[in-house]
Amino acid sequence: MNIYCITHKPLKEIEKLGLTPAGVGTANFPSNYIIENTGENISHKNQYYSETSFHYWIWKNLLPKKKDKDWFGTCQYRRYFVKKENEKLIQNLDGKQGYLKLNSLEELKNILQTEPVKEWNNYDVILCNPYNLEVIKKMKLFKRGYKSIIKDPSIIFNKKKHTIKLHFDMFHGHGNLEKASKALPDKDRNDFMNFVSSRTWLSGHCIFFSNNTDLLNNFYEDLFSWLSECEKIFGFKDLVGYDTQRIYSFLTERYMPFWFNKYAKTLTWPWIFCDITKF
Repeated sequence: MNIYCITHKPLKEIEKLGLTPAGVGTANFPSNYIIENTGENISHKNQYYSETSFHYWIWKNLLPKKKDKDWFGTCQYRRYFVKKENEKLIQNLDGKQGYLKLNSLEELKNILQTEPVKEWNNYDVILCNPYNLEVIKKMKLFKRGYKSIIKDPSIIFNKKKHTIKLHFDMFHGHGNLEKASKALPDKDRNDFMNFVSSRTWLSGHCIFFSNNTDLLNNFYEDLFSWLSECEKIFGFKDLVGYDTQRIYSFLTERYMPFWFNKYAKTLTWPWIFCDITKF
């Protein structure tokens, strides 16, 4: 199974893990890297699209050549799918999702999910195990979510209202997700808003495994058509700071689990956060 590990800087550790390094951004990458500024690409948008610009590369350059039904997928240099038996060891805490203490690169390599397993039979897509969006610290809720609280004070006490939409409003611009939803086609607009307004968990991080090329083509067609419309709303020049500069990546992160849950047979799988540059 070919797994593209997306990174914005060259890291020899990626190759040691047996993954295919995929370079995004402006760094100079070795010749053995898949680099997003080759072929048909939107690499010039990477500072706003983050890993989503590599998904565009997959759509335009990989999928047209992929005729088999073999599984393949993506990870990031700090987020990886791991074998199922590690699931109970992983901690999801406030601000520390996917935590599993590892002491070496070899330990990580031993638990990586690098081959399809029988549990995936009859599924189209493997997504990250979801993490809970409940805002534990009331101070953070008041500081970042005060506009939402003014509109609905019950958010303070009702954990069922700590939804994807509230999370986006708090961290990526209040009202921006709703603005973006208006650019969706009729077939998805209401369903998307129902999804983000009711779910208190998120299968995030824009990584996946799949063996269904036709499905992925449809997904990417819908995704990038939507993001193109969103560019008319948010543009680029006024996007500053971590929380909003990469808004197209954050939109993708919410759209991906929505679309796959609506149109595909999905299964979630254990993943961990592990910064391999620390070993």
